[in-house]
Amino acid sequence: MGPLSARLLIQRGRPKTDRLGKIRSLDLSGLDLLSEHLDPKLLSRLKQLQELDLSNNQLETLPANLGLSHLRILRCANNQLGDVTVLCQFPQLEELSLEGNPFLTVSDNLKVSFLLPKLRKVNGKDASSTCTQVENLNRELTSRVTAHWEKFVATLSPEEEAEKAQADFVRSAVRDVRYGPESLSDFTQWRVQMISEELVASGGTQVHEANISERPPKATATQEPRARPVASKRPGDVPVNLSPNKRVCTSPLAQVEGSPVGSADSQTALQLEPLHFLQCHSKNNSPRDLETQLWACAFEPAWDEGQAGATSQTVATCGGEAVCVIDCQTGIVLHKYKAPSEEFFSVAWTALTVVTQAGHKKRWSVLAAAGLRGLVRLLHVRAGFCCGLIRAHKKAIATLCFSPTHETHLFTASYDKRIILWDIGVPNHDYEFQASQLLTLDTASIALRLCPVASCPDAYLLAGCEGGCCCWDVRLDQPQKRRVCEVEFVFPEGSEATGRRVDGLAFVNEDVVASKGSSLGTICLWSWSQTWQGRGSRSTVAVVVLARLQWSPTELAYFSLSTCPDEGTVLCGDEEGNVWIYDVRPLVAQRPPPPAAPQAPTQILKWPQPRALGQTVSRTMVNMVVADPTFTYLTALTDSNIVAIWRRNRP
Repeated sequence: MGPLSARLLIQRGRPKTDRLGKIRSLDLSGLDLLSEHLDPKLLSRLKQLQELDLSNNQLETLPANLGLSHLRILRCANNQLGDVTVLCQFPQLEELSLEGNPFLTVSDNLKVSFLLPKLRKVNGKDASSTCTQVENLNRELTSRVTAHWEKFVATLSPEEEAEKAQADFVRSAVRDVRYGPESLSDFTQWRVQMISEELVASGGTQVHEANISERPPKATATQEPRARPVASKRPGDVPVNLSPNKRVCTSPLAQVEGSPVGSADSQTALQLEPLHFLQCHSKNNSPRDLETQLWACAFEPAWDEGQAGATSQTVATCGGEAVCVIDCQTGIVLHKYKAPSEEFFSVAWTALTVVTQAGHKKRWSVLAAAGLRGLVRLLHVRAGFCCGLIRAHKKAIATLCFSPTHETHLFTASYDKRIILWDIGVPNHDYEFQASQLLTLDTASIALRLCPVASCPDAYLLAGCEGGCCCWDVRLDQPQKRRVCEVEFVFPEGSEATGRRVDGLAFVNEDVVASKGSSLGTICLWSWSQTWQGRGSRSTVAVVVLARLQWSPTELAYFSLSTCPDEGTVLCGDEEGNVWIYDVRPLVAQRPPPPAAPQAPTQILKWPQPRALGQTVSRTMVNMVVADPTFTYLTALTDSNIVAIWRRNRP
């Protein structure tokens, strides 16, 4: 398609007329238009234009001076847009469509809401909830920039030049003022610069908050129940009644108890503050939905930080028909993906580097989600859409796991008693994945947890299964593409333990494995290297136990343990809403023989008291609990459709 012409505009315009100034609706979709084809001199003649469709083209930006001051509806879906700030030239815009622009992020959605005060719909959905997020962020950023100004002014000497000092303030504010998740950093830094420049222009006397009209939040529907085996609730439980998608409270420090490992003074109790309790997976957004089962959560790796100790406060949760991506600090649901008739059981993160048609490299955070229907959905989280679908199994998928060394390698474990290793590949220019199958691993029972061996992730895969703990050789340089279990690990609590379900499995460090389920009331810590060295040619091997951890004696199953290797921590929920926390560094430093008695937890994190929530809260099962890599945030999922988020307060 060449440059636009007046004749083409008249042909595609409505109502039918021979004058550009009379056109009110214009369809320019599907013409393979490039940004340079949009001639501002020509388009500015459309004085009465109210609706413009630019979908399905190749636009990377919009000219900043189109002059369409009466435009109310703009469709720009399926383009290559990378910036939304030029949309401020359309102050009357009420409806906007930006789906299918993969380089636009959550930050761009917030910018749109800030720049267009009359906006009512974005991508066909009500824009009020985004507007509320922007209001909250803007209020907090304004407060922080003002406080930064006061500190900055206090350090100035009288001889410093005002103009230079003001420029230094703006730079320091953009550098130092932080708030919210990393995924919103583009928006927050953009607003910080605007606020600080406004503050400087006013001489430090005032900052005007964003001119955003009040719009009541609109409920977002979620979906319902479950097919996976579930530990039953305790009789007589009184349900908790929480508001959907909203933080119920910020309460005092959570009640904690438990004996520390070693002497009473050997460790300082963790201080964990409950931040948010959300029902973002509720069917029809109802606070009375206490049946939707939440199954898995995972923190997004801090791919872009590039700094030692970097972490992420963005967590993905799944349950019912929804996958939610939540900022732990603010409690904001950054994105919600729903698939009708699906029940999601597992989520896993990776990051891919892709090259655009313009030759630019982009780093994508991709979230894989799977469940009842045997499909793997690859979600481009920042852009907010599903960009790939793998028909992985004919039966439900119990769990997912990405390789820690190959960003495109994904393991899927199904109720069909198979584990498949996929290469999801890198998406093409149309952002489509072409997955290929690399290996098939046969299991004697359903695999519940997958765990690449930390010291050799490209060689061996561990799995906690309904029938025990098994290991496979997954080296791709071997000829067999379909393989059976190579080793079954046996736990020494007694012969009756052989074949017992292992529903918790994770590496504490490169050698030590934590597993749960082989015996009631304990979590086992065992050495991979010592166990493997003693294997010989046997197909059944007794694990070398380093220690046992005291846990709930419940006979209920599917409470998944997790670890925080950087902190030497093991975490596990129980049937009464407790989170058991173990600092295992003293235990893994020693060598056999192990302590005779199971070691007590460092502490037990209690479910908040009823008065802390302002509700009547009974005991609720914590199915899964995970912490971010530095144990700053902790997220727990319950059987009562509640996502609970705590924050660690460091001394």
